[in-house]
Amino acid sequence: MADAAASALPAARERARAASQQRRQRKMEEKRGSILAAALTLFSRYGMHGVSLDAVAELADVSKTNLLYYFPNKEALYLSVLRNLLTQWLQPLHALSAEQAPREALSRYIRTKLAASRDAPEASRLFCLEVIQGAPLLKSTLEGELRELVERKRAVIHAWIEQGVLRPIAPHHLIFSLWAMTQHYADFSVQVQSICGKGLEDPAFFEETAASIEQLVLAGVLP
Repeated sequence: MADAAASALPAARERARAASQQRRQRKMEEKRGSILAAALTLFSRYGMHGVSLDAVAELADVSKTNLLYYFPNKEALYLSVLRNLLTQWLQPLHALSAEQAPREALSRYIRTKLAASRDAPEASRLFCLEVIQGAPLLKSTLEGELRELVERKRAVIHAWIEQGVLRPIAPHHLIFSLWAMTQHYADFSVQVQSICGKGLEDPAFFEETAASIEQLVLAGVLP
């Protein structure tokens, strides 16, 4: 029995070590997430040049030294925020496929993008700010990954047109229009709130907005 207990000790130590490493990894991921969230809040309001690492560290409730452990400088932090939001933001576009019916696919896309504008307006505003400034740090991504993705979805739209389930339309302009119509409610939320007295956080207004955009888009592109 003593031998069995002795042999079980290394296994127990290994499990304890593994559990400790998992807890440490979770804490690191949570801290990194807090830094990215704080940076997004500040960058979307003041731009990269209007924000200091000290301000990000204070909002994230970490030391500047701790922040620099995850991100070596402000540019690296800014790029990480942009790439993170772009990945999340473009996920709905990845889902479009030629096997789907365009009515359902476009309706789902519109509502998903509106939900993103409602739930993460700062992400949309930061991307808008970066592009307005000429996308100095994101241009290679726009000309590479984003362009490739849009080209793949351009092929999907062409397939729908060839199948006769979509009217002939320039795919790029359809995609640009969808972006403009849905992201307006994030980028110009103050204007929307001022004119309508409510925004997408109001369920009835969200439904009204989604139904209106669906009507405008689908009536124009469906046979």
